[in-house]
Amino acid sequence: MASAGNVLSIQSHVTYGHVGNAAAAFPLQRLGFEVWRINTVQFSNHTGYGDWQGQVFSPQHVADLVLGLEARGALAKCNAVLSGYMGDAALGEVIVETVSKAKRANPQALYLCDPVMGDAGRGLYVRSGIPEFMRTKALSAADVITPNAFELELLTGRRIGDHESAVAAARQALTLGPRIVLVTSLTLPGTPTDSIQMLAVDASGAWQVTTPFLPLDPMPNGAGDTVSALFLAHLLKGFAPPQSLERVAGAIFAVMQATQEAGARELELITAQDALAHPPRRFSATAIA
Repeated sequence: MASAGNVLSIQSHVTYGHVGNAAAAFPLQRLGFEVWRINTVQFSNHTGYGDWQGQVFSPQHVADLVLGLEARGALAKCNAVLSGYMGDAALGEVIVETVSKAKRANPQALYLCDPVMGDAGRGLYVRSGIPEFMRTKALSAADVITPNAFELELLTGRRIGDHESAVAAARQALTLGPRIVLVTSLTLPGTPTDSIQMLAVDASGAWQVTTPFLPLDPMPNGAGDTVSALFLAHLLKGFAPPQSLERVAGAIFAVMQATQEAGARELELITAQDALAHPPRRFSATAIA
């Protein structure tokens, strides 16, 4: 079977578990994509464990790897660039410049930016300069962004307290550059009890999908990285945002269900690999005003 396309994924990496590239690359590969990984860090495990080994790579290290890809003529064959957690704004500058290079080599290439900055309850957990960089540089370069509600508030300055304000904030984000906004992990007034929602918005409409919330403890890291990768994969395959949203919802629910059944702290991506491509449950995306 021929590759569905080539994705350059610039993210953190862990040897044990699934976050960053270790959460994004396999789902993309399982859906038929060639993944060119550039690791911004290489740690033994994610930092949620409290201790880890490894190192953070410099922005120059990342830029040098991109130069190597250019020398191979790879960027002309790059269908998308995917980025997640950025350690500092200097690395973000390298990523945005890489996106520019990829789009010059292939004007059809997409850039999906997961603007990782924080979450409700935990607050902001990135270095100073990252939120400003996201607002002023990353959004204007991105075709697709996948913030959670907390991050969407930071990007737009809008308070999100219900579905109407979430849609309004997403539409405001569209004016800053992206063509599609996927809002992840929504639990708002009106969200059914024991459920969690995602919201996709583009110029033509807004759609939400609701899935059961599985109370894993602790909640495994990396689900957002997996969602971003899956959403990008389905967009690249030609599905519109609502259809992509449905496929992502079914797949990530299956992964979380397998993780719960295993009593695992890390995402059970390998166990649930068939569900990544063929989710056993379908969750319908409904249009909202």
